[in-house]
Amino acid sequence: MRAYQRFSEQRGAFFAGGLTYYTIFALFPLLMVGFAVVGFVLARRPELLKMIDGRIRATLTGGLSQQVVDLMNSAIDARTSVGVIGLAAASWAGLNWMSHLRVALSEMWAHPAERLGFLRTKLSDLTAMVGTFLVMMVTIGITAVGHLRPMAKALSWLGVPEHSIFDVLFRIISILLSVLVSWLLFTWMIARLPRQPGGFAISMRAGLIAAVGFELFKQVASIYLRMVLRSPAGAAFGPVLGLMVFANVTAYLILFATAWAATADPRSRHVAPPGPAVISPRIQVDEGLSARQTLAAMTAGAVGALTLSRLLRGRR
Repeated sequence: MRAYQRFSEQRGAFFAGGLTYYTIFALFPLLMVGFAVVGFVLARRPELLKMIDGRIRATLTGGLSQQVVDLMNSAIDARTSVGVIGLAAASWAGLNWMSHLRVALSEMWAHPAERLGFLRTKLSDLTAMVGTFLVMMVTIGITAVGHLRPMAKALSWLGVPEHSIFDVLFRIISILLSVLVSWLLFTWMIARLPRQPGGFAISMRAGLIAAVGFELFKQVASIYLRMVLRSPAGAAFGPVLGLMVFANVTAYLILFATAWAATADPRSRHVAPPGPAVISPRIQVDEGLSARQTLAAMTAGAVGALTLSRLLRGRR
């Protein structure tokens, strides 16, 4: 409950939406870089390019096949300019993504804003962006290996049945390795990516929570993609929608785990000071006995005096 309160007070949903936007925005220049890399590979391997050209002409008929081939050749010819523009745009978008991620994590920790130099901030964001991207590719690759199961094919060459205990063990080991890599990634992001580093021990516990949730979501997302890609409409729109949901849920996991770490760390719990002491004297004016109180006191005194005098006379 404290983590949810911190997440809400520090506008966690707002920052998660912003991170989703910058994640999707950064994909387009990354695709340009990917096309440029493929263009360089095909330009150096004409036999592969010829095979792809034959596959396209065999699959598509009429003028459509020639249009696709011309588009592919023009993309290969413009590989250098596309790569340079894509790399520059990807660097700019990635730096913005990393800057907003670090600001969002700092907000979850409730750290005060720290002013740094422009070059120092950008170099720090660039280093963090490259490290985060590499580790994310490793954990996604390990999960993909668990689904493709190339080891199962290698075991089949040795005469081991496909649905054997080795296949199950390989899937379990790949999932555990993916959780381990995600754990290290999220721990590093929660503890070291904020502008002011947080507690590492409590960040490890929060990173484990995020890693388990991230792995469960990846398994569900893989099932979703297998179901969606069966239809033409799903193949066109399903990956895009899945990518948006994937980016948003991942941002929610990281920010909520950071909020949990911030509220679970005793050093980060802010205890509000007591309010200022207010001295307000109370003055009560004593106006003496009223007429009714005076009459009652005189009556009680007279009765007491008469009683006392009778007791004294009786003793004599």
